[in-house]
Amino acid sequence: MDYVRFGSTGLQVSRLCLGCMTYGVAERGTHPWTLGEDASRPLIRQALDAGINFFDTANTYSDGTSEEIVGRALRDFVKRDDIVLATKVYNRMRPGPNGQGLSRKAILTEIDHSLKRLGTDYVDLYQIHRWDYNTPIEETLEALHDVVKAGKARYIGASSMHAWQFSKALYTSRLNGWTEFVSMQDHVNLLYREEEREMLPLCADQGIAVMPWSPLARGRLTRDWNETSEREATDKFGKTLYGADADKAIIDAVATIARAHNVPRAQVALAWLLHKPGITSPIIGASKPQHLEDAVAALSLKLSDEEIKSLEAPYLPHVIAGHQ
Repeated sequence: MDYVRFGSTGLQVSRLCLGCMTYGVAERGTHPWTLGEDASRPLIRQALDAGINFFDTANTYSDGTSEEIVGRALRDFVKRDDIVLATKVYNRMRPGPNGQGLSRKAILTEIDHSLKRLGTDYVDLYQIHRWDYNTPIEETLEALHDVVKAGKARYIGASSMHAWQFSKALYTSRLNGWTEFVSMQDHVNLLYREEEREMLPLCADQGIAVMPWSPLARGRLTRDWNETSEREATDKFGKTLYGADADKAIIDAVATIARAHNVPRAQVALAWLLHKPGITSPIIGASKPQHLEDAVAALSLKLSDEEIKSLEAPYLPHVIAGHQ
């Protein structure tokens, strides 16, 4: 496993981050395809054995049960100081007017709930899950600054939003002397490359760590165009992200290069992302041991300039997807 600096911080993270949305009680929340605790723990153990020290979850995943399962497993398997643990805040956790969002009330409430579920005194990275159009960014940033100063989070990060919004947040923090965002968790893969226009250059310029989510496009880059999966059939959010006819040519190109290297397609799609400048730690999901094996193998897969061009050539502009 390779380890890299997390943006311009001194934090060292594994080149792969294990996304923990896959682990949770299927009957709770909006992800009926999640794995329960007994099935999740061996995969978390496998990730640790592979050298992954970076784990990402969110308060909203499976109604908080992802944090509970991940927290218990990590406490049993590893020393707390040896891992980098991230979670997120924004989405609805309770009914009522203050059950979601990035108000001061919501942030200070949800960090305590997340810490209790995770069974830890602090998270290494506390991220806003999206932009909150109903709360002044000044209120959100000051509350996050107070979370850091209280010792409940080491760093703060953001996720999918417009580049102008992220730039405004960085400027506002600097103007007020508040803790700044050090990372961006955004939507980047071979089927969706719109972040290359503004967000990725902004992050490179500002020394921001980039943690792409859905690096395999919800699995679409790992199988033929007409194939589906149980998750795809029940993933309402995923249905809003992909499906353009132009994507088929990209999926076919992945298959061709995978055959040439005699490797699974997942390795090719992830290797492409790892080749991109400025990418820190793609967030990989794993519901089977092979998923982790492929992700680790992708670290060693070298693609030629010609192969990268053939993967990128069919891409056509897409409608913005993944933001609020």
